[in-house]
Amino acid sequence: MQVVVDGLLTNYESLGSGKPILLLHGWGDSSKGLRSLQKTLSVSARVIALDLPGFGGSESPRSAWGLDEYAQFIAHFLTKIEAPHLSAVFGHSNGGAIAIRGLGRGWLQADKLILLASAGVRDTDKGRLKIMRYATKAGKVLASPLPKRTQQRLRQKLYTRVGSDMLVAEHLQESFKRVVADDVQADAKTLTLPTLIIYGEQDQDTPAVYGMAFHEAIDGSTLEILPDAGHFVHLDQPQRVERSIKDFLV
Repeated sequence: MQVVVDGLLTNYESLGSGKPILLLHGWGDSSKGLRSLQKTLSVSARVIALDLPGFGGSESPRSAWGLDEYAQFIAHFLTKIEAPHLSAVFGHSNGGAIAIRGLGRGWLQADKLILLASAGVRDTDKGRLKIMRYATKAGKVLASPLPKRTQQRLRQKLYTRVGSDMLVAEHLQESFKRVVADDVQADAKTLTLPTLIIYGEQDQDTPAVYGMAFHEAIDGSTLEILPDAGHFVHLDQPQRVERSIKDFLV
């Protein structure tokens, strides 16, 4: 299904009926990455999954967006589809950071929150981000006299070497810079709703220490760190994740 929100054609899917649950995917992903979880949860609820602007089948923002713009857009989207108050909001990776920002600022309304390998803890990455900025700037300078194809190959190697997701969605580079510079721990400390936090023990992108930080910030939250699971913990441990979420939503 498609709907126009804030002038952007937005792709989404709604499965099941009952109290609405919203699924938010991570950077570079789309609603398809959460399809299995959506189908499982739709047995007893209305589960809504959208492609965030710039990903999947949704139009890209016309300017650089940060977490604020994405969270406000989601609020407008929910109003448009007549689901302003959620039974639960689920966020994987960057989707988790957006959910925390939206709930913390009062733009989103939900009874429960589920964070899966959530991003949004930035203070531990300051050194890494500074290196990334210097390295990417240096890379552009060094590559400028070269043919465009050669420049692109060199940038790809450079970004990979410093651990950047920037080229996963190269058309959203400026938005990516804004997103990864924004810490949501202060927002998390304002949350009082029941929260389930799940991380993979082997996650290198959003390590389990992030989960510990959010667990400490959100009073009464529950933290699970799953062995033999990486950043896409819902794909590495699908049955365990689905069981934990079902138990939490009861």
